[in-house]
Amino acid sequence: MRKKNYRGNNTINYGKYDPTNEEIEARLWCLRNNIIIFPETKLNDKWSIEIKINNKKYKSPEKYRRNIIWQKMYEFYTYYYNKKNN
Repeated sequence: MRKKNYRGNNTINYGKYDPTNEEIEARLWCLRNNIIIFPETKLNDKWSIEIKINNKKYKSPEKYRRNIIWQKMYEFYTYYYNKKNN
């Protein structure tokens, strides 16, 4: 996925990940239950994952490159889905 940079014609490659049906289900469940997980970057090489649960914000202790950030984001969605449903 490429997106136009707010600074002009430069573009940022956000990487790509195709989630499984189970990961999509986990993401939708989380969104319905006020658990929002998203990559946070300041245009650096490595990104954190920010997790917002009922208006409380948490940040992943590790930073990830764009080629694995989306996979890690879905791992967090799946973690919270399984934690609340098992």
